[in-house]
Amino acid sequence: LCTLSPCSGERSEHQRVIAPHGPRRSGRGCGAGDPGAPGRPADRRRSAGWREAVSAAAGALQAGGLVALPTDTVYGVACLAQDSGAVRSIYSLKGRNGEKPLAICLGDVERLYRYCQVNVPDQLLRDLLPGPVTLVLKRSEELNKDLNPFTSLVGVRIPNHPFVRELARACSGPLALTSANISCQASTLTVSEFQDLWPQLSLIVDGGPIGDVQSPECRLGSTVVDLSVSGKFTIIRPGCALTSTVEILRQKYGLTPEPS
Repeated sequence: LCTLSPCSGERSEHQRVIAPHGPRRSGRGCGAGDPGAPGRPADRRRSAGWREAVSAAAGALQAGGLVALPTDTVYGVACLAQDSGAVRSIYSLKGRNGEKPLAICLGDVERLYRYCQVNVPDQLLRDLLPGPVTLVLKRSEELNKDLNPFTSLVGVRIPNHPFVRELARACSGPLALTSANISCQASTLTVSEFQDLWPQLSLIVDGGPIGDVQSPECRLGSTVVDLSVSGKFTIIRPGCALTSTVEILRQKYGLTPEPS
């Protein structure tokens, strides 16, 4: 894991590179489990470099910047969801007009209740999160009105990735999170695959390859499921965790599938 602050499309000798001794995730992905989840032994291996990387990323976000970082599925770009200027910047980077919503990213399930109206059991949330799933719920008044102003819903991610969760905890509000690619292009599994975006980013967190770069399945992204209607669910995007998600929703909680 290293971070760099690109001011152009190439790395230069003036760009700071940090190599924490925390767990790398190279070769994992496609919704793989988190070897360094909070509370596990990997926590104790985290170095001053790891903490410095989290601090650098949090500082860039607080300054209104965009930060690229690995998740449990593909590389993403994050900003502070409550910062309207940063939200506009992330839409500009993606080449979007603002009509395609951004998800929010949190470090823990407990924080979800502040920004969403939850109408499912708490254990259901914990059965799916953290993990490669985006849950779509009704948004609360606490969420920035300039984030997805065209909808009363919001997608929530808690990636099963130690760096992202630690970074989210270090920020005062939710992150806005999207994939590190221009809209309609393939998702990215290495930092070099989104090199065209580097000049617009304040910081890049390089966690190595996420999964098998030759596998199309590893580029599917999270499974997106709408839980905003009580007793029902709608799959918005199949993603990489479709089977396990549907099994939990139908068999354990008895929710009824609705067509998308």
